[in-house]
Amino acid sequence: MNRRQVLAAGGGVLGTTLIAGCLGEEGEGDEFAIVSSPAGFDDQAFNDNAREGLERAAEEHGYEVNAVEETEEAEYQSVQAELAEQGRYGVIVLVGFNHLDALETNAPEYSEQNWMLINDHIEGQDNVSGWIEMNNEMSFLAGVAAGVLTTEDITHDGSSTDPDGTTVGFVGGEDIDLINAFEQSYIEGVEWVNDDVEVLTGYGGSFSDTSAAQDVAESQIDDGADIVWHAASAAGRGVFAAAQNADRFALGVDVDQSVTAEQYSDVILGSAVKALDEATYQVGSAVAEDDWDSVSGEQNLSIEQGGIDFVVGQDFEGGLPDALDEALDDARQAFIDGEIELTCGPTGC
Repeated sequence: MNRRQVLAAGGGVLGTTLIAGCLGEEGEGDEFAIVSSPAGFDDQAFNDNAREGLERAAEEHGYEVNAVEETEEAEYQSVQAELAEQGRYGVIVLVGFNHLDALETNAPEYSEQNWMLINDHIEGQDNVSGWIEMNNEMSFLAGVAAGVLTTEDITHDGSSTDPDGTTVGFVGGEDIDLINAFEQSYIEGVEWVNDDVEVLTGYGGSFSDTSAAQDVAESQIDDGADIVWHAASAAGRGVFAAAQNADRFALGVDVDQSVTAEQYSDVILGSAVKALDEATYQVGSAVAEDDWDSVSGEQNLSIEQGGIDFVVGQDFEGGLPDALDEALDDARQAFIDGEIELTCGPTGC
């Protein structure tokens, strides 16, 4: 089984025990709810990935899923409260740290409601399963890949690297602490393999504006970047478009975007990924199995657990230099051995 299959497989990757809530017996028409981040669903990234895992758990256990797309952060407190007041959801999944402030009010107010918070947690709140993805580790692996591949001679369907150049790019969505941590950890990954590589960075100012992200990526490519990674959610499609138009390459984020954004698979060399679907699957299954205690509190996705990795794009499997696999293997082991210390944590610097 390759890494792509491991990250997609159900059960076992992140632990041996499934987890649960307590609002009904399996098969009685219970429901899960999931509320999007500001990027919304259909982002071909972490919103969709989170929903897919929850839907898999729902199908397996006879539940239904109410997917609520809310892109206005100012509405999160009222949306969360309205769902909790209905009293019919085994768990309400909140996609993204943007929900934290509202949940700090609602979790104690609706203490009988189970919540899953992605990208943060709340200390001492037993009805919250807070998942911290090691985004810094994921970003570091993206940097390792970029740092290796920019010096290699890669051509595919008219696109190519510039092996005589030493420049890569990073495009963030909003210029906030969380994404700053993606940026810094990516830079450290690049420098870990080759400190002669320059990293150009910029922000589109949005997680949904593809044209803004495309403009930033185009500028970086014009300045010599032959590989650009993004941490811009749905806006990241603009980065892929820029690479495609300029006959350069890009890297995906959160999921294998050579699959979810298949129209750009010819330029997506690989993606830094996290098994968020496995996390929501486990929490949803826990609700159906009445074992909430096993996920209550802070939970993690990391390289050591097998929940963070880098996968090669589907058009490039078996076609990239061995140096990439060697560098990624070394980086994974270095994390497991505690040999890499990053400037930023998983949620900020």
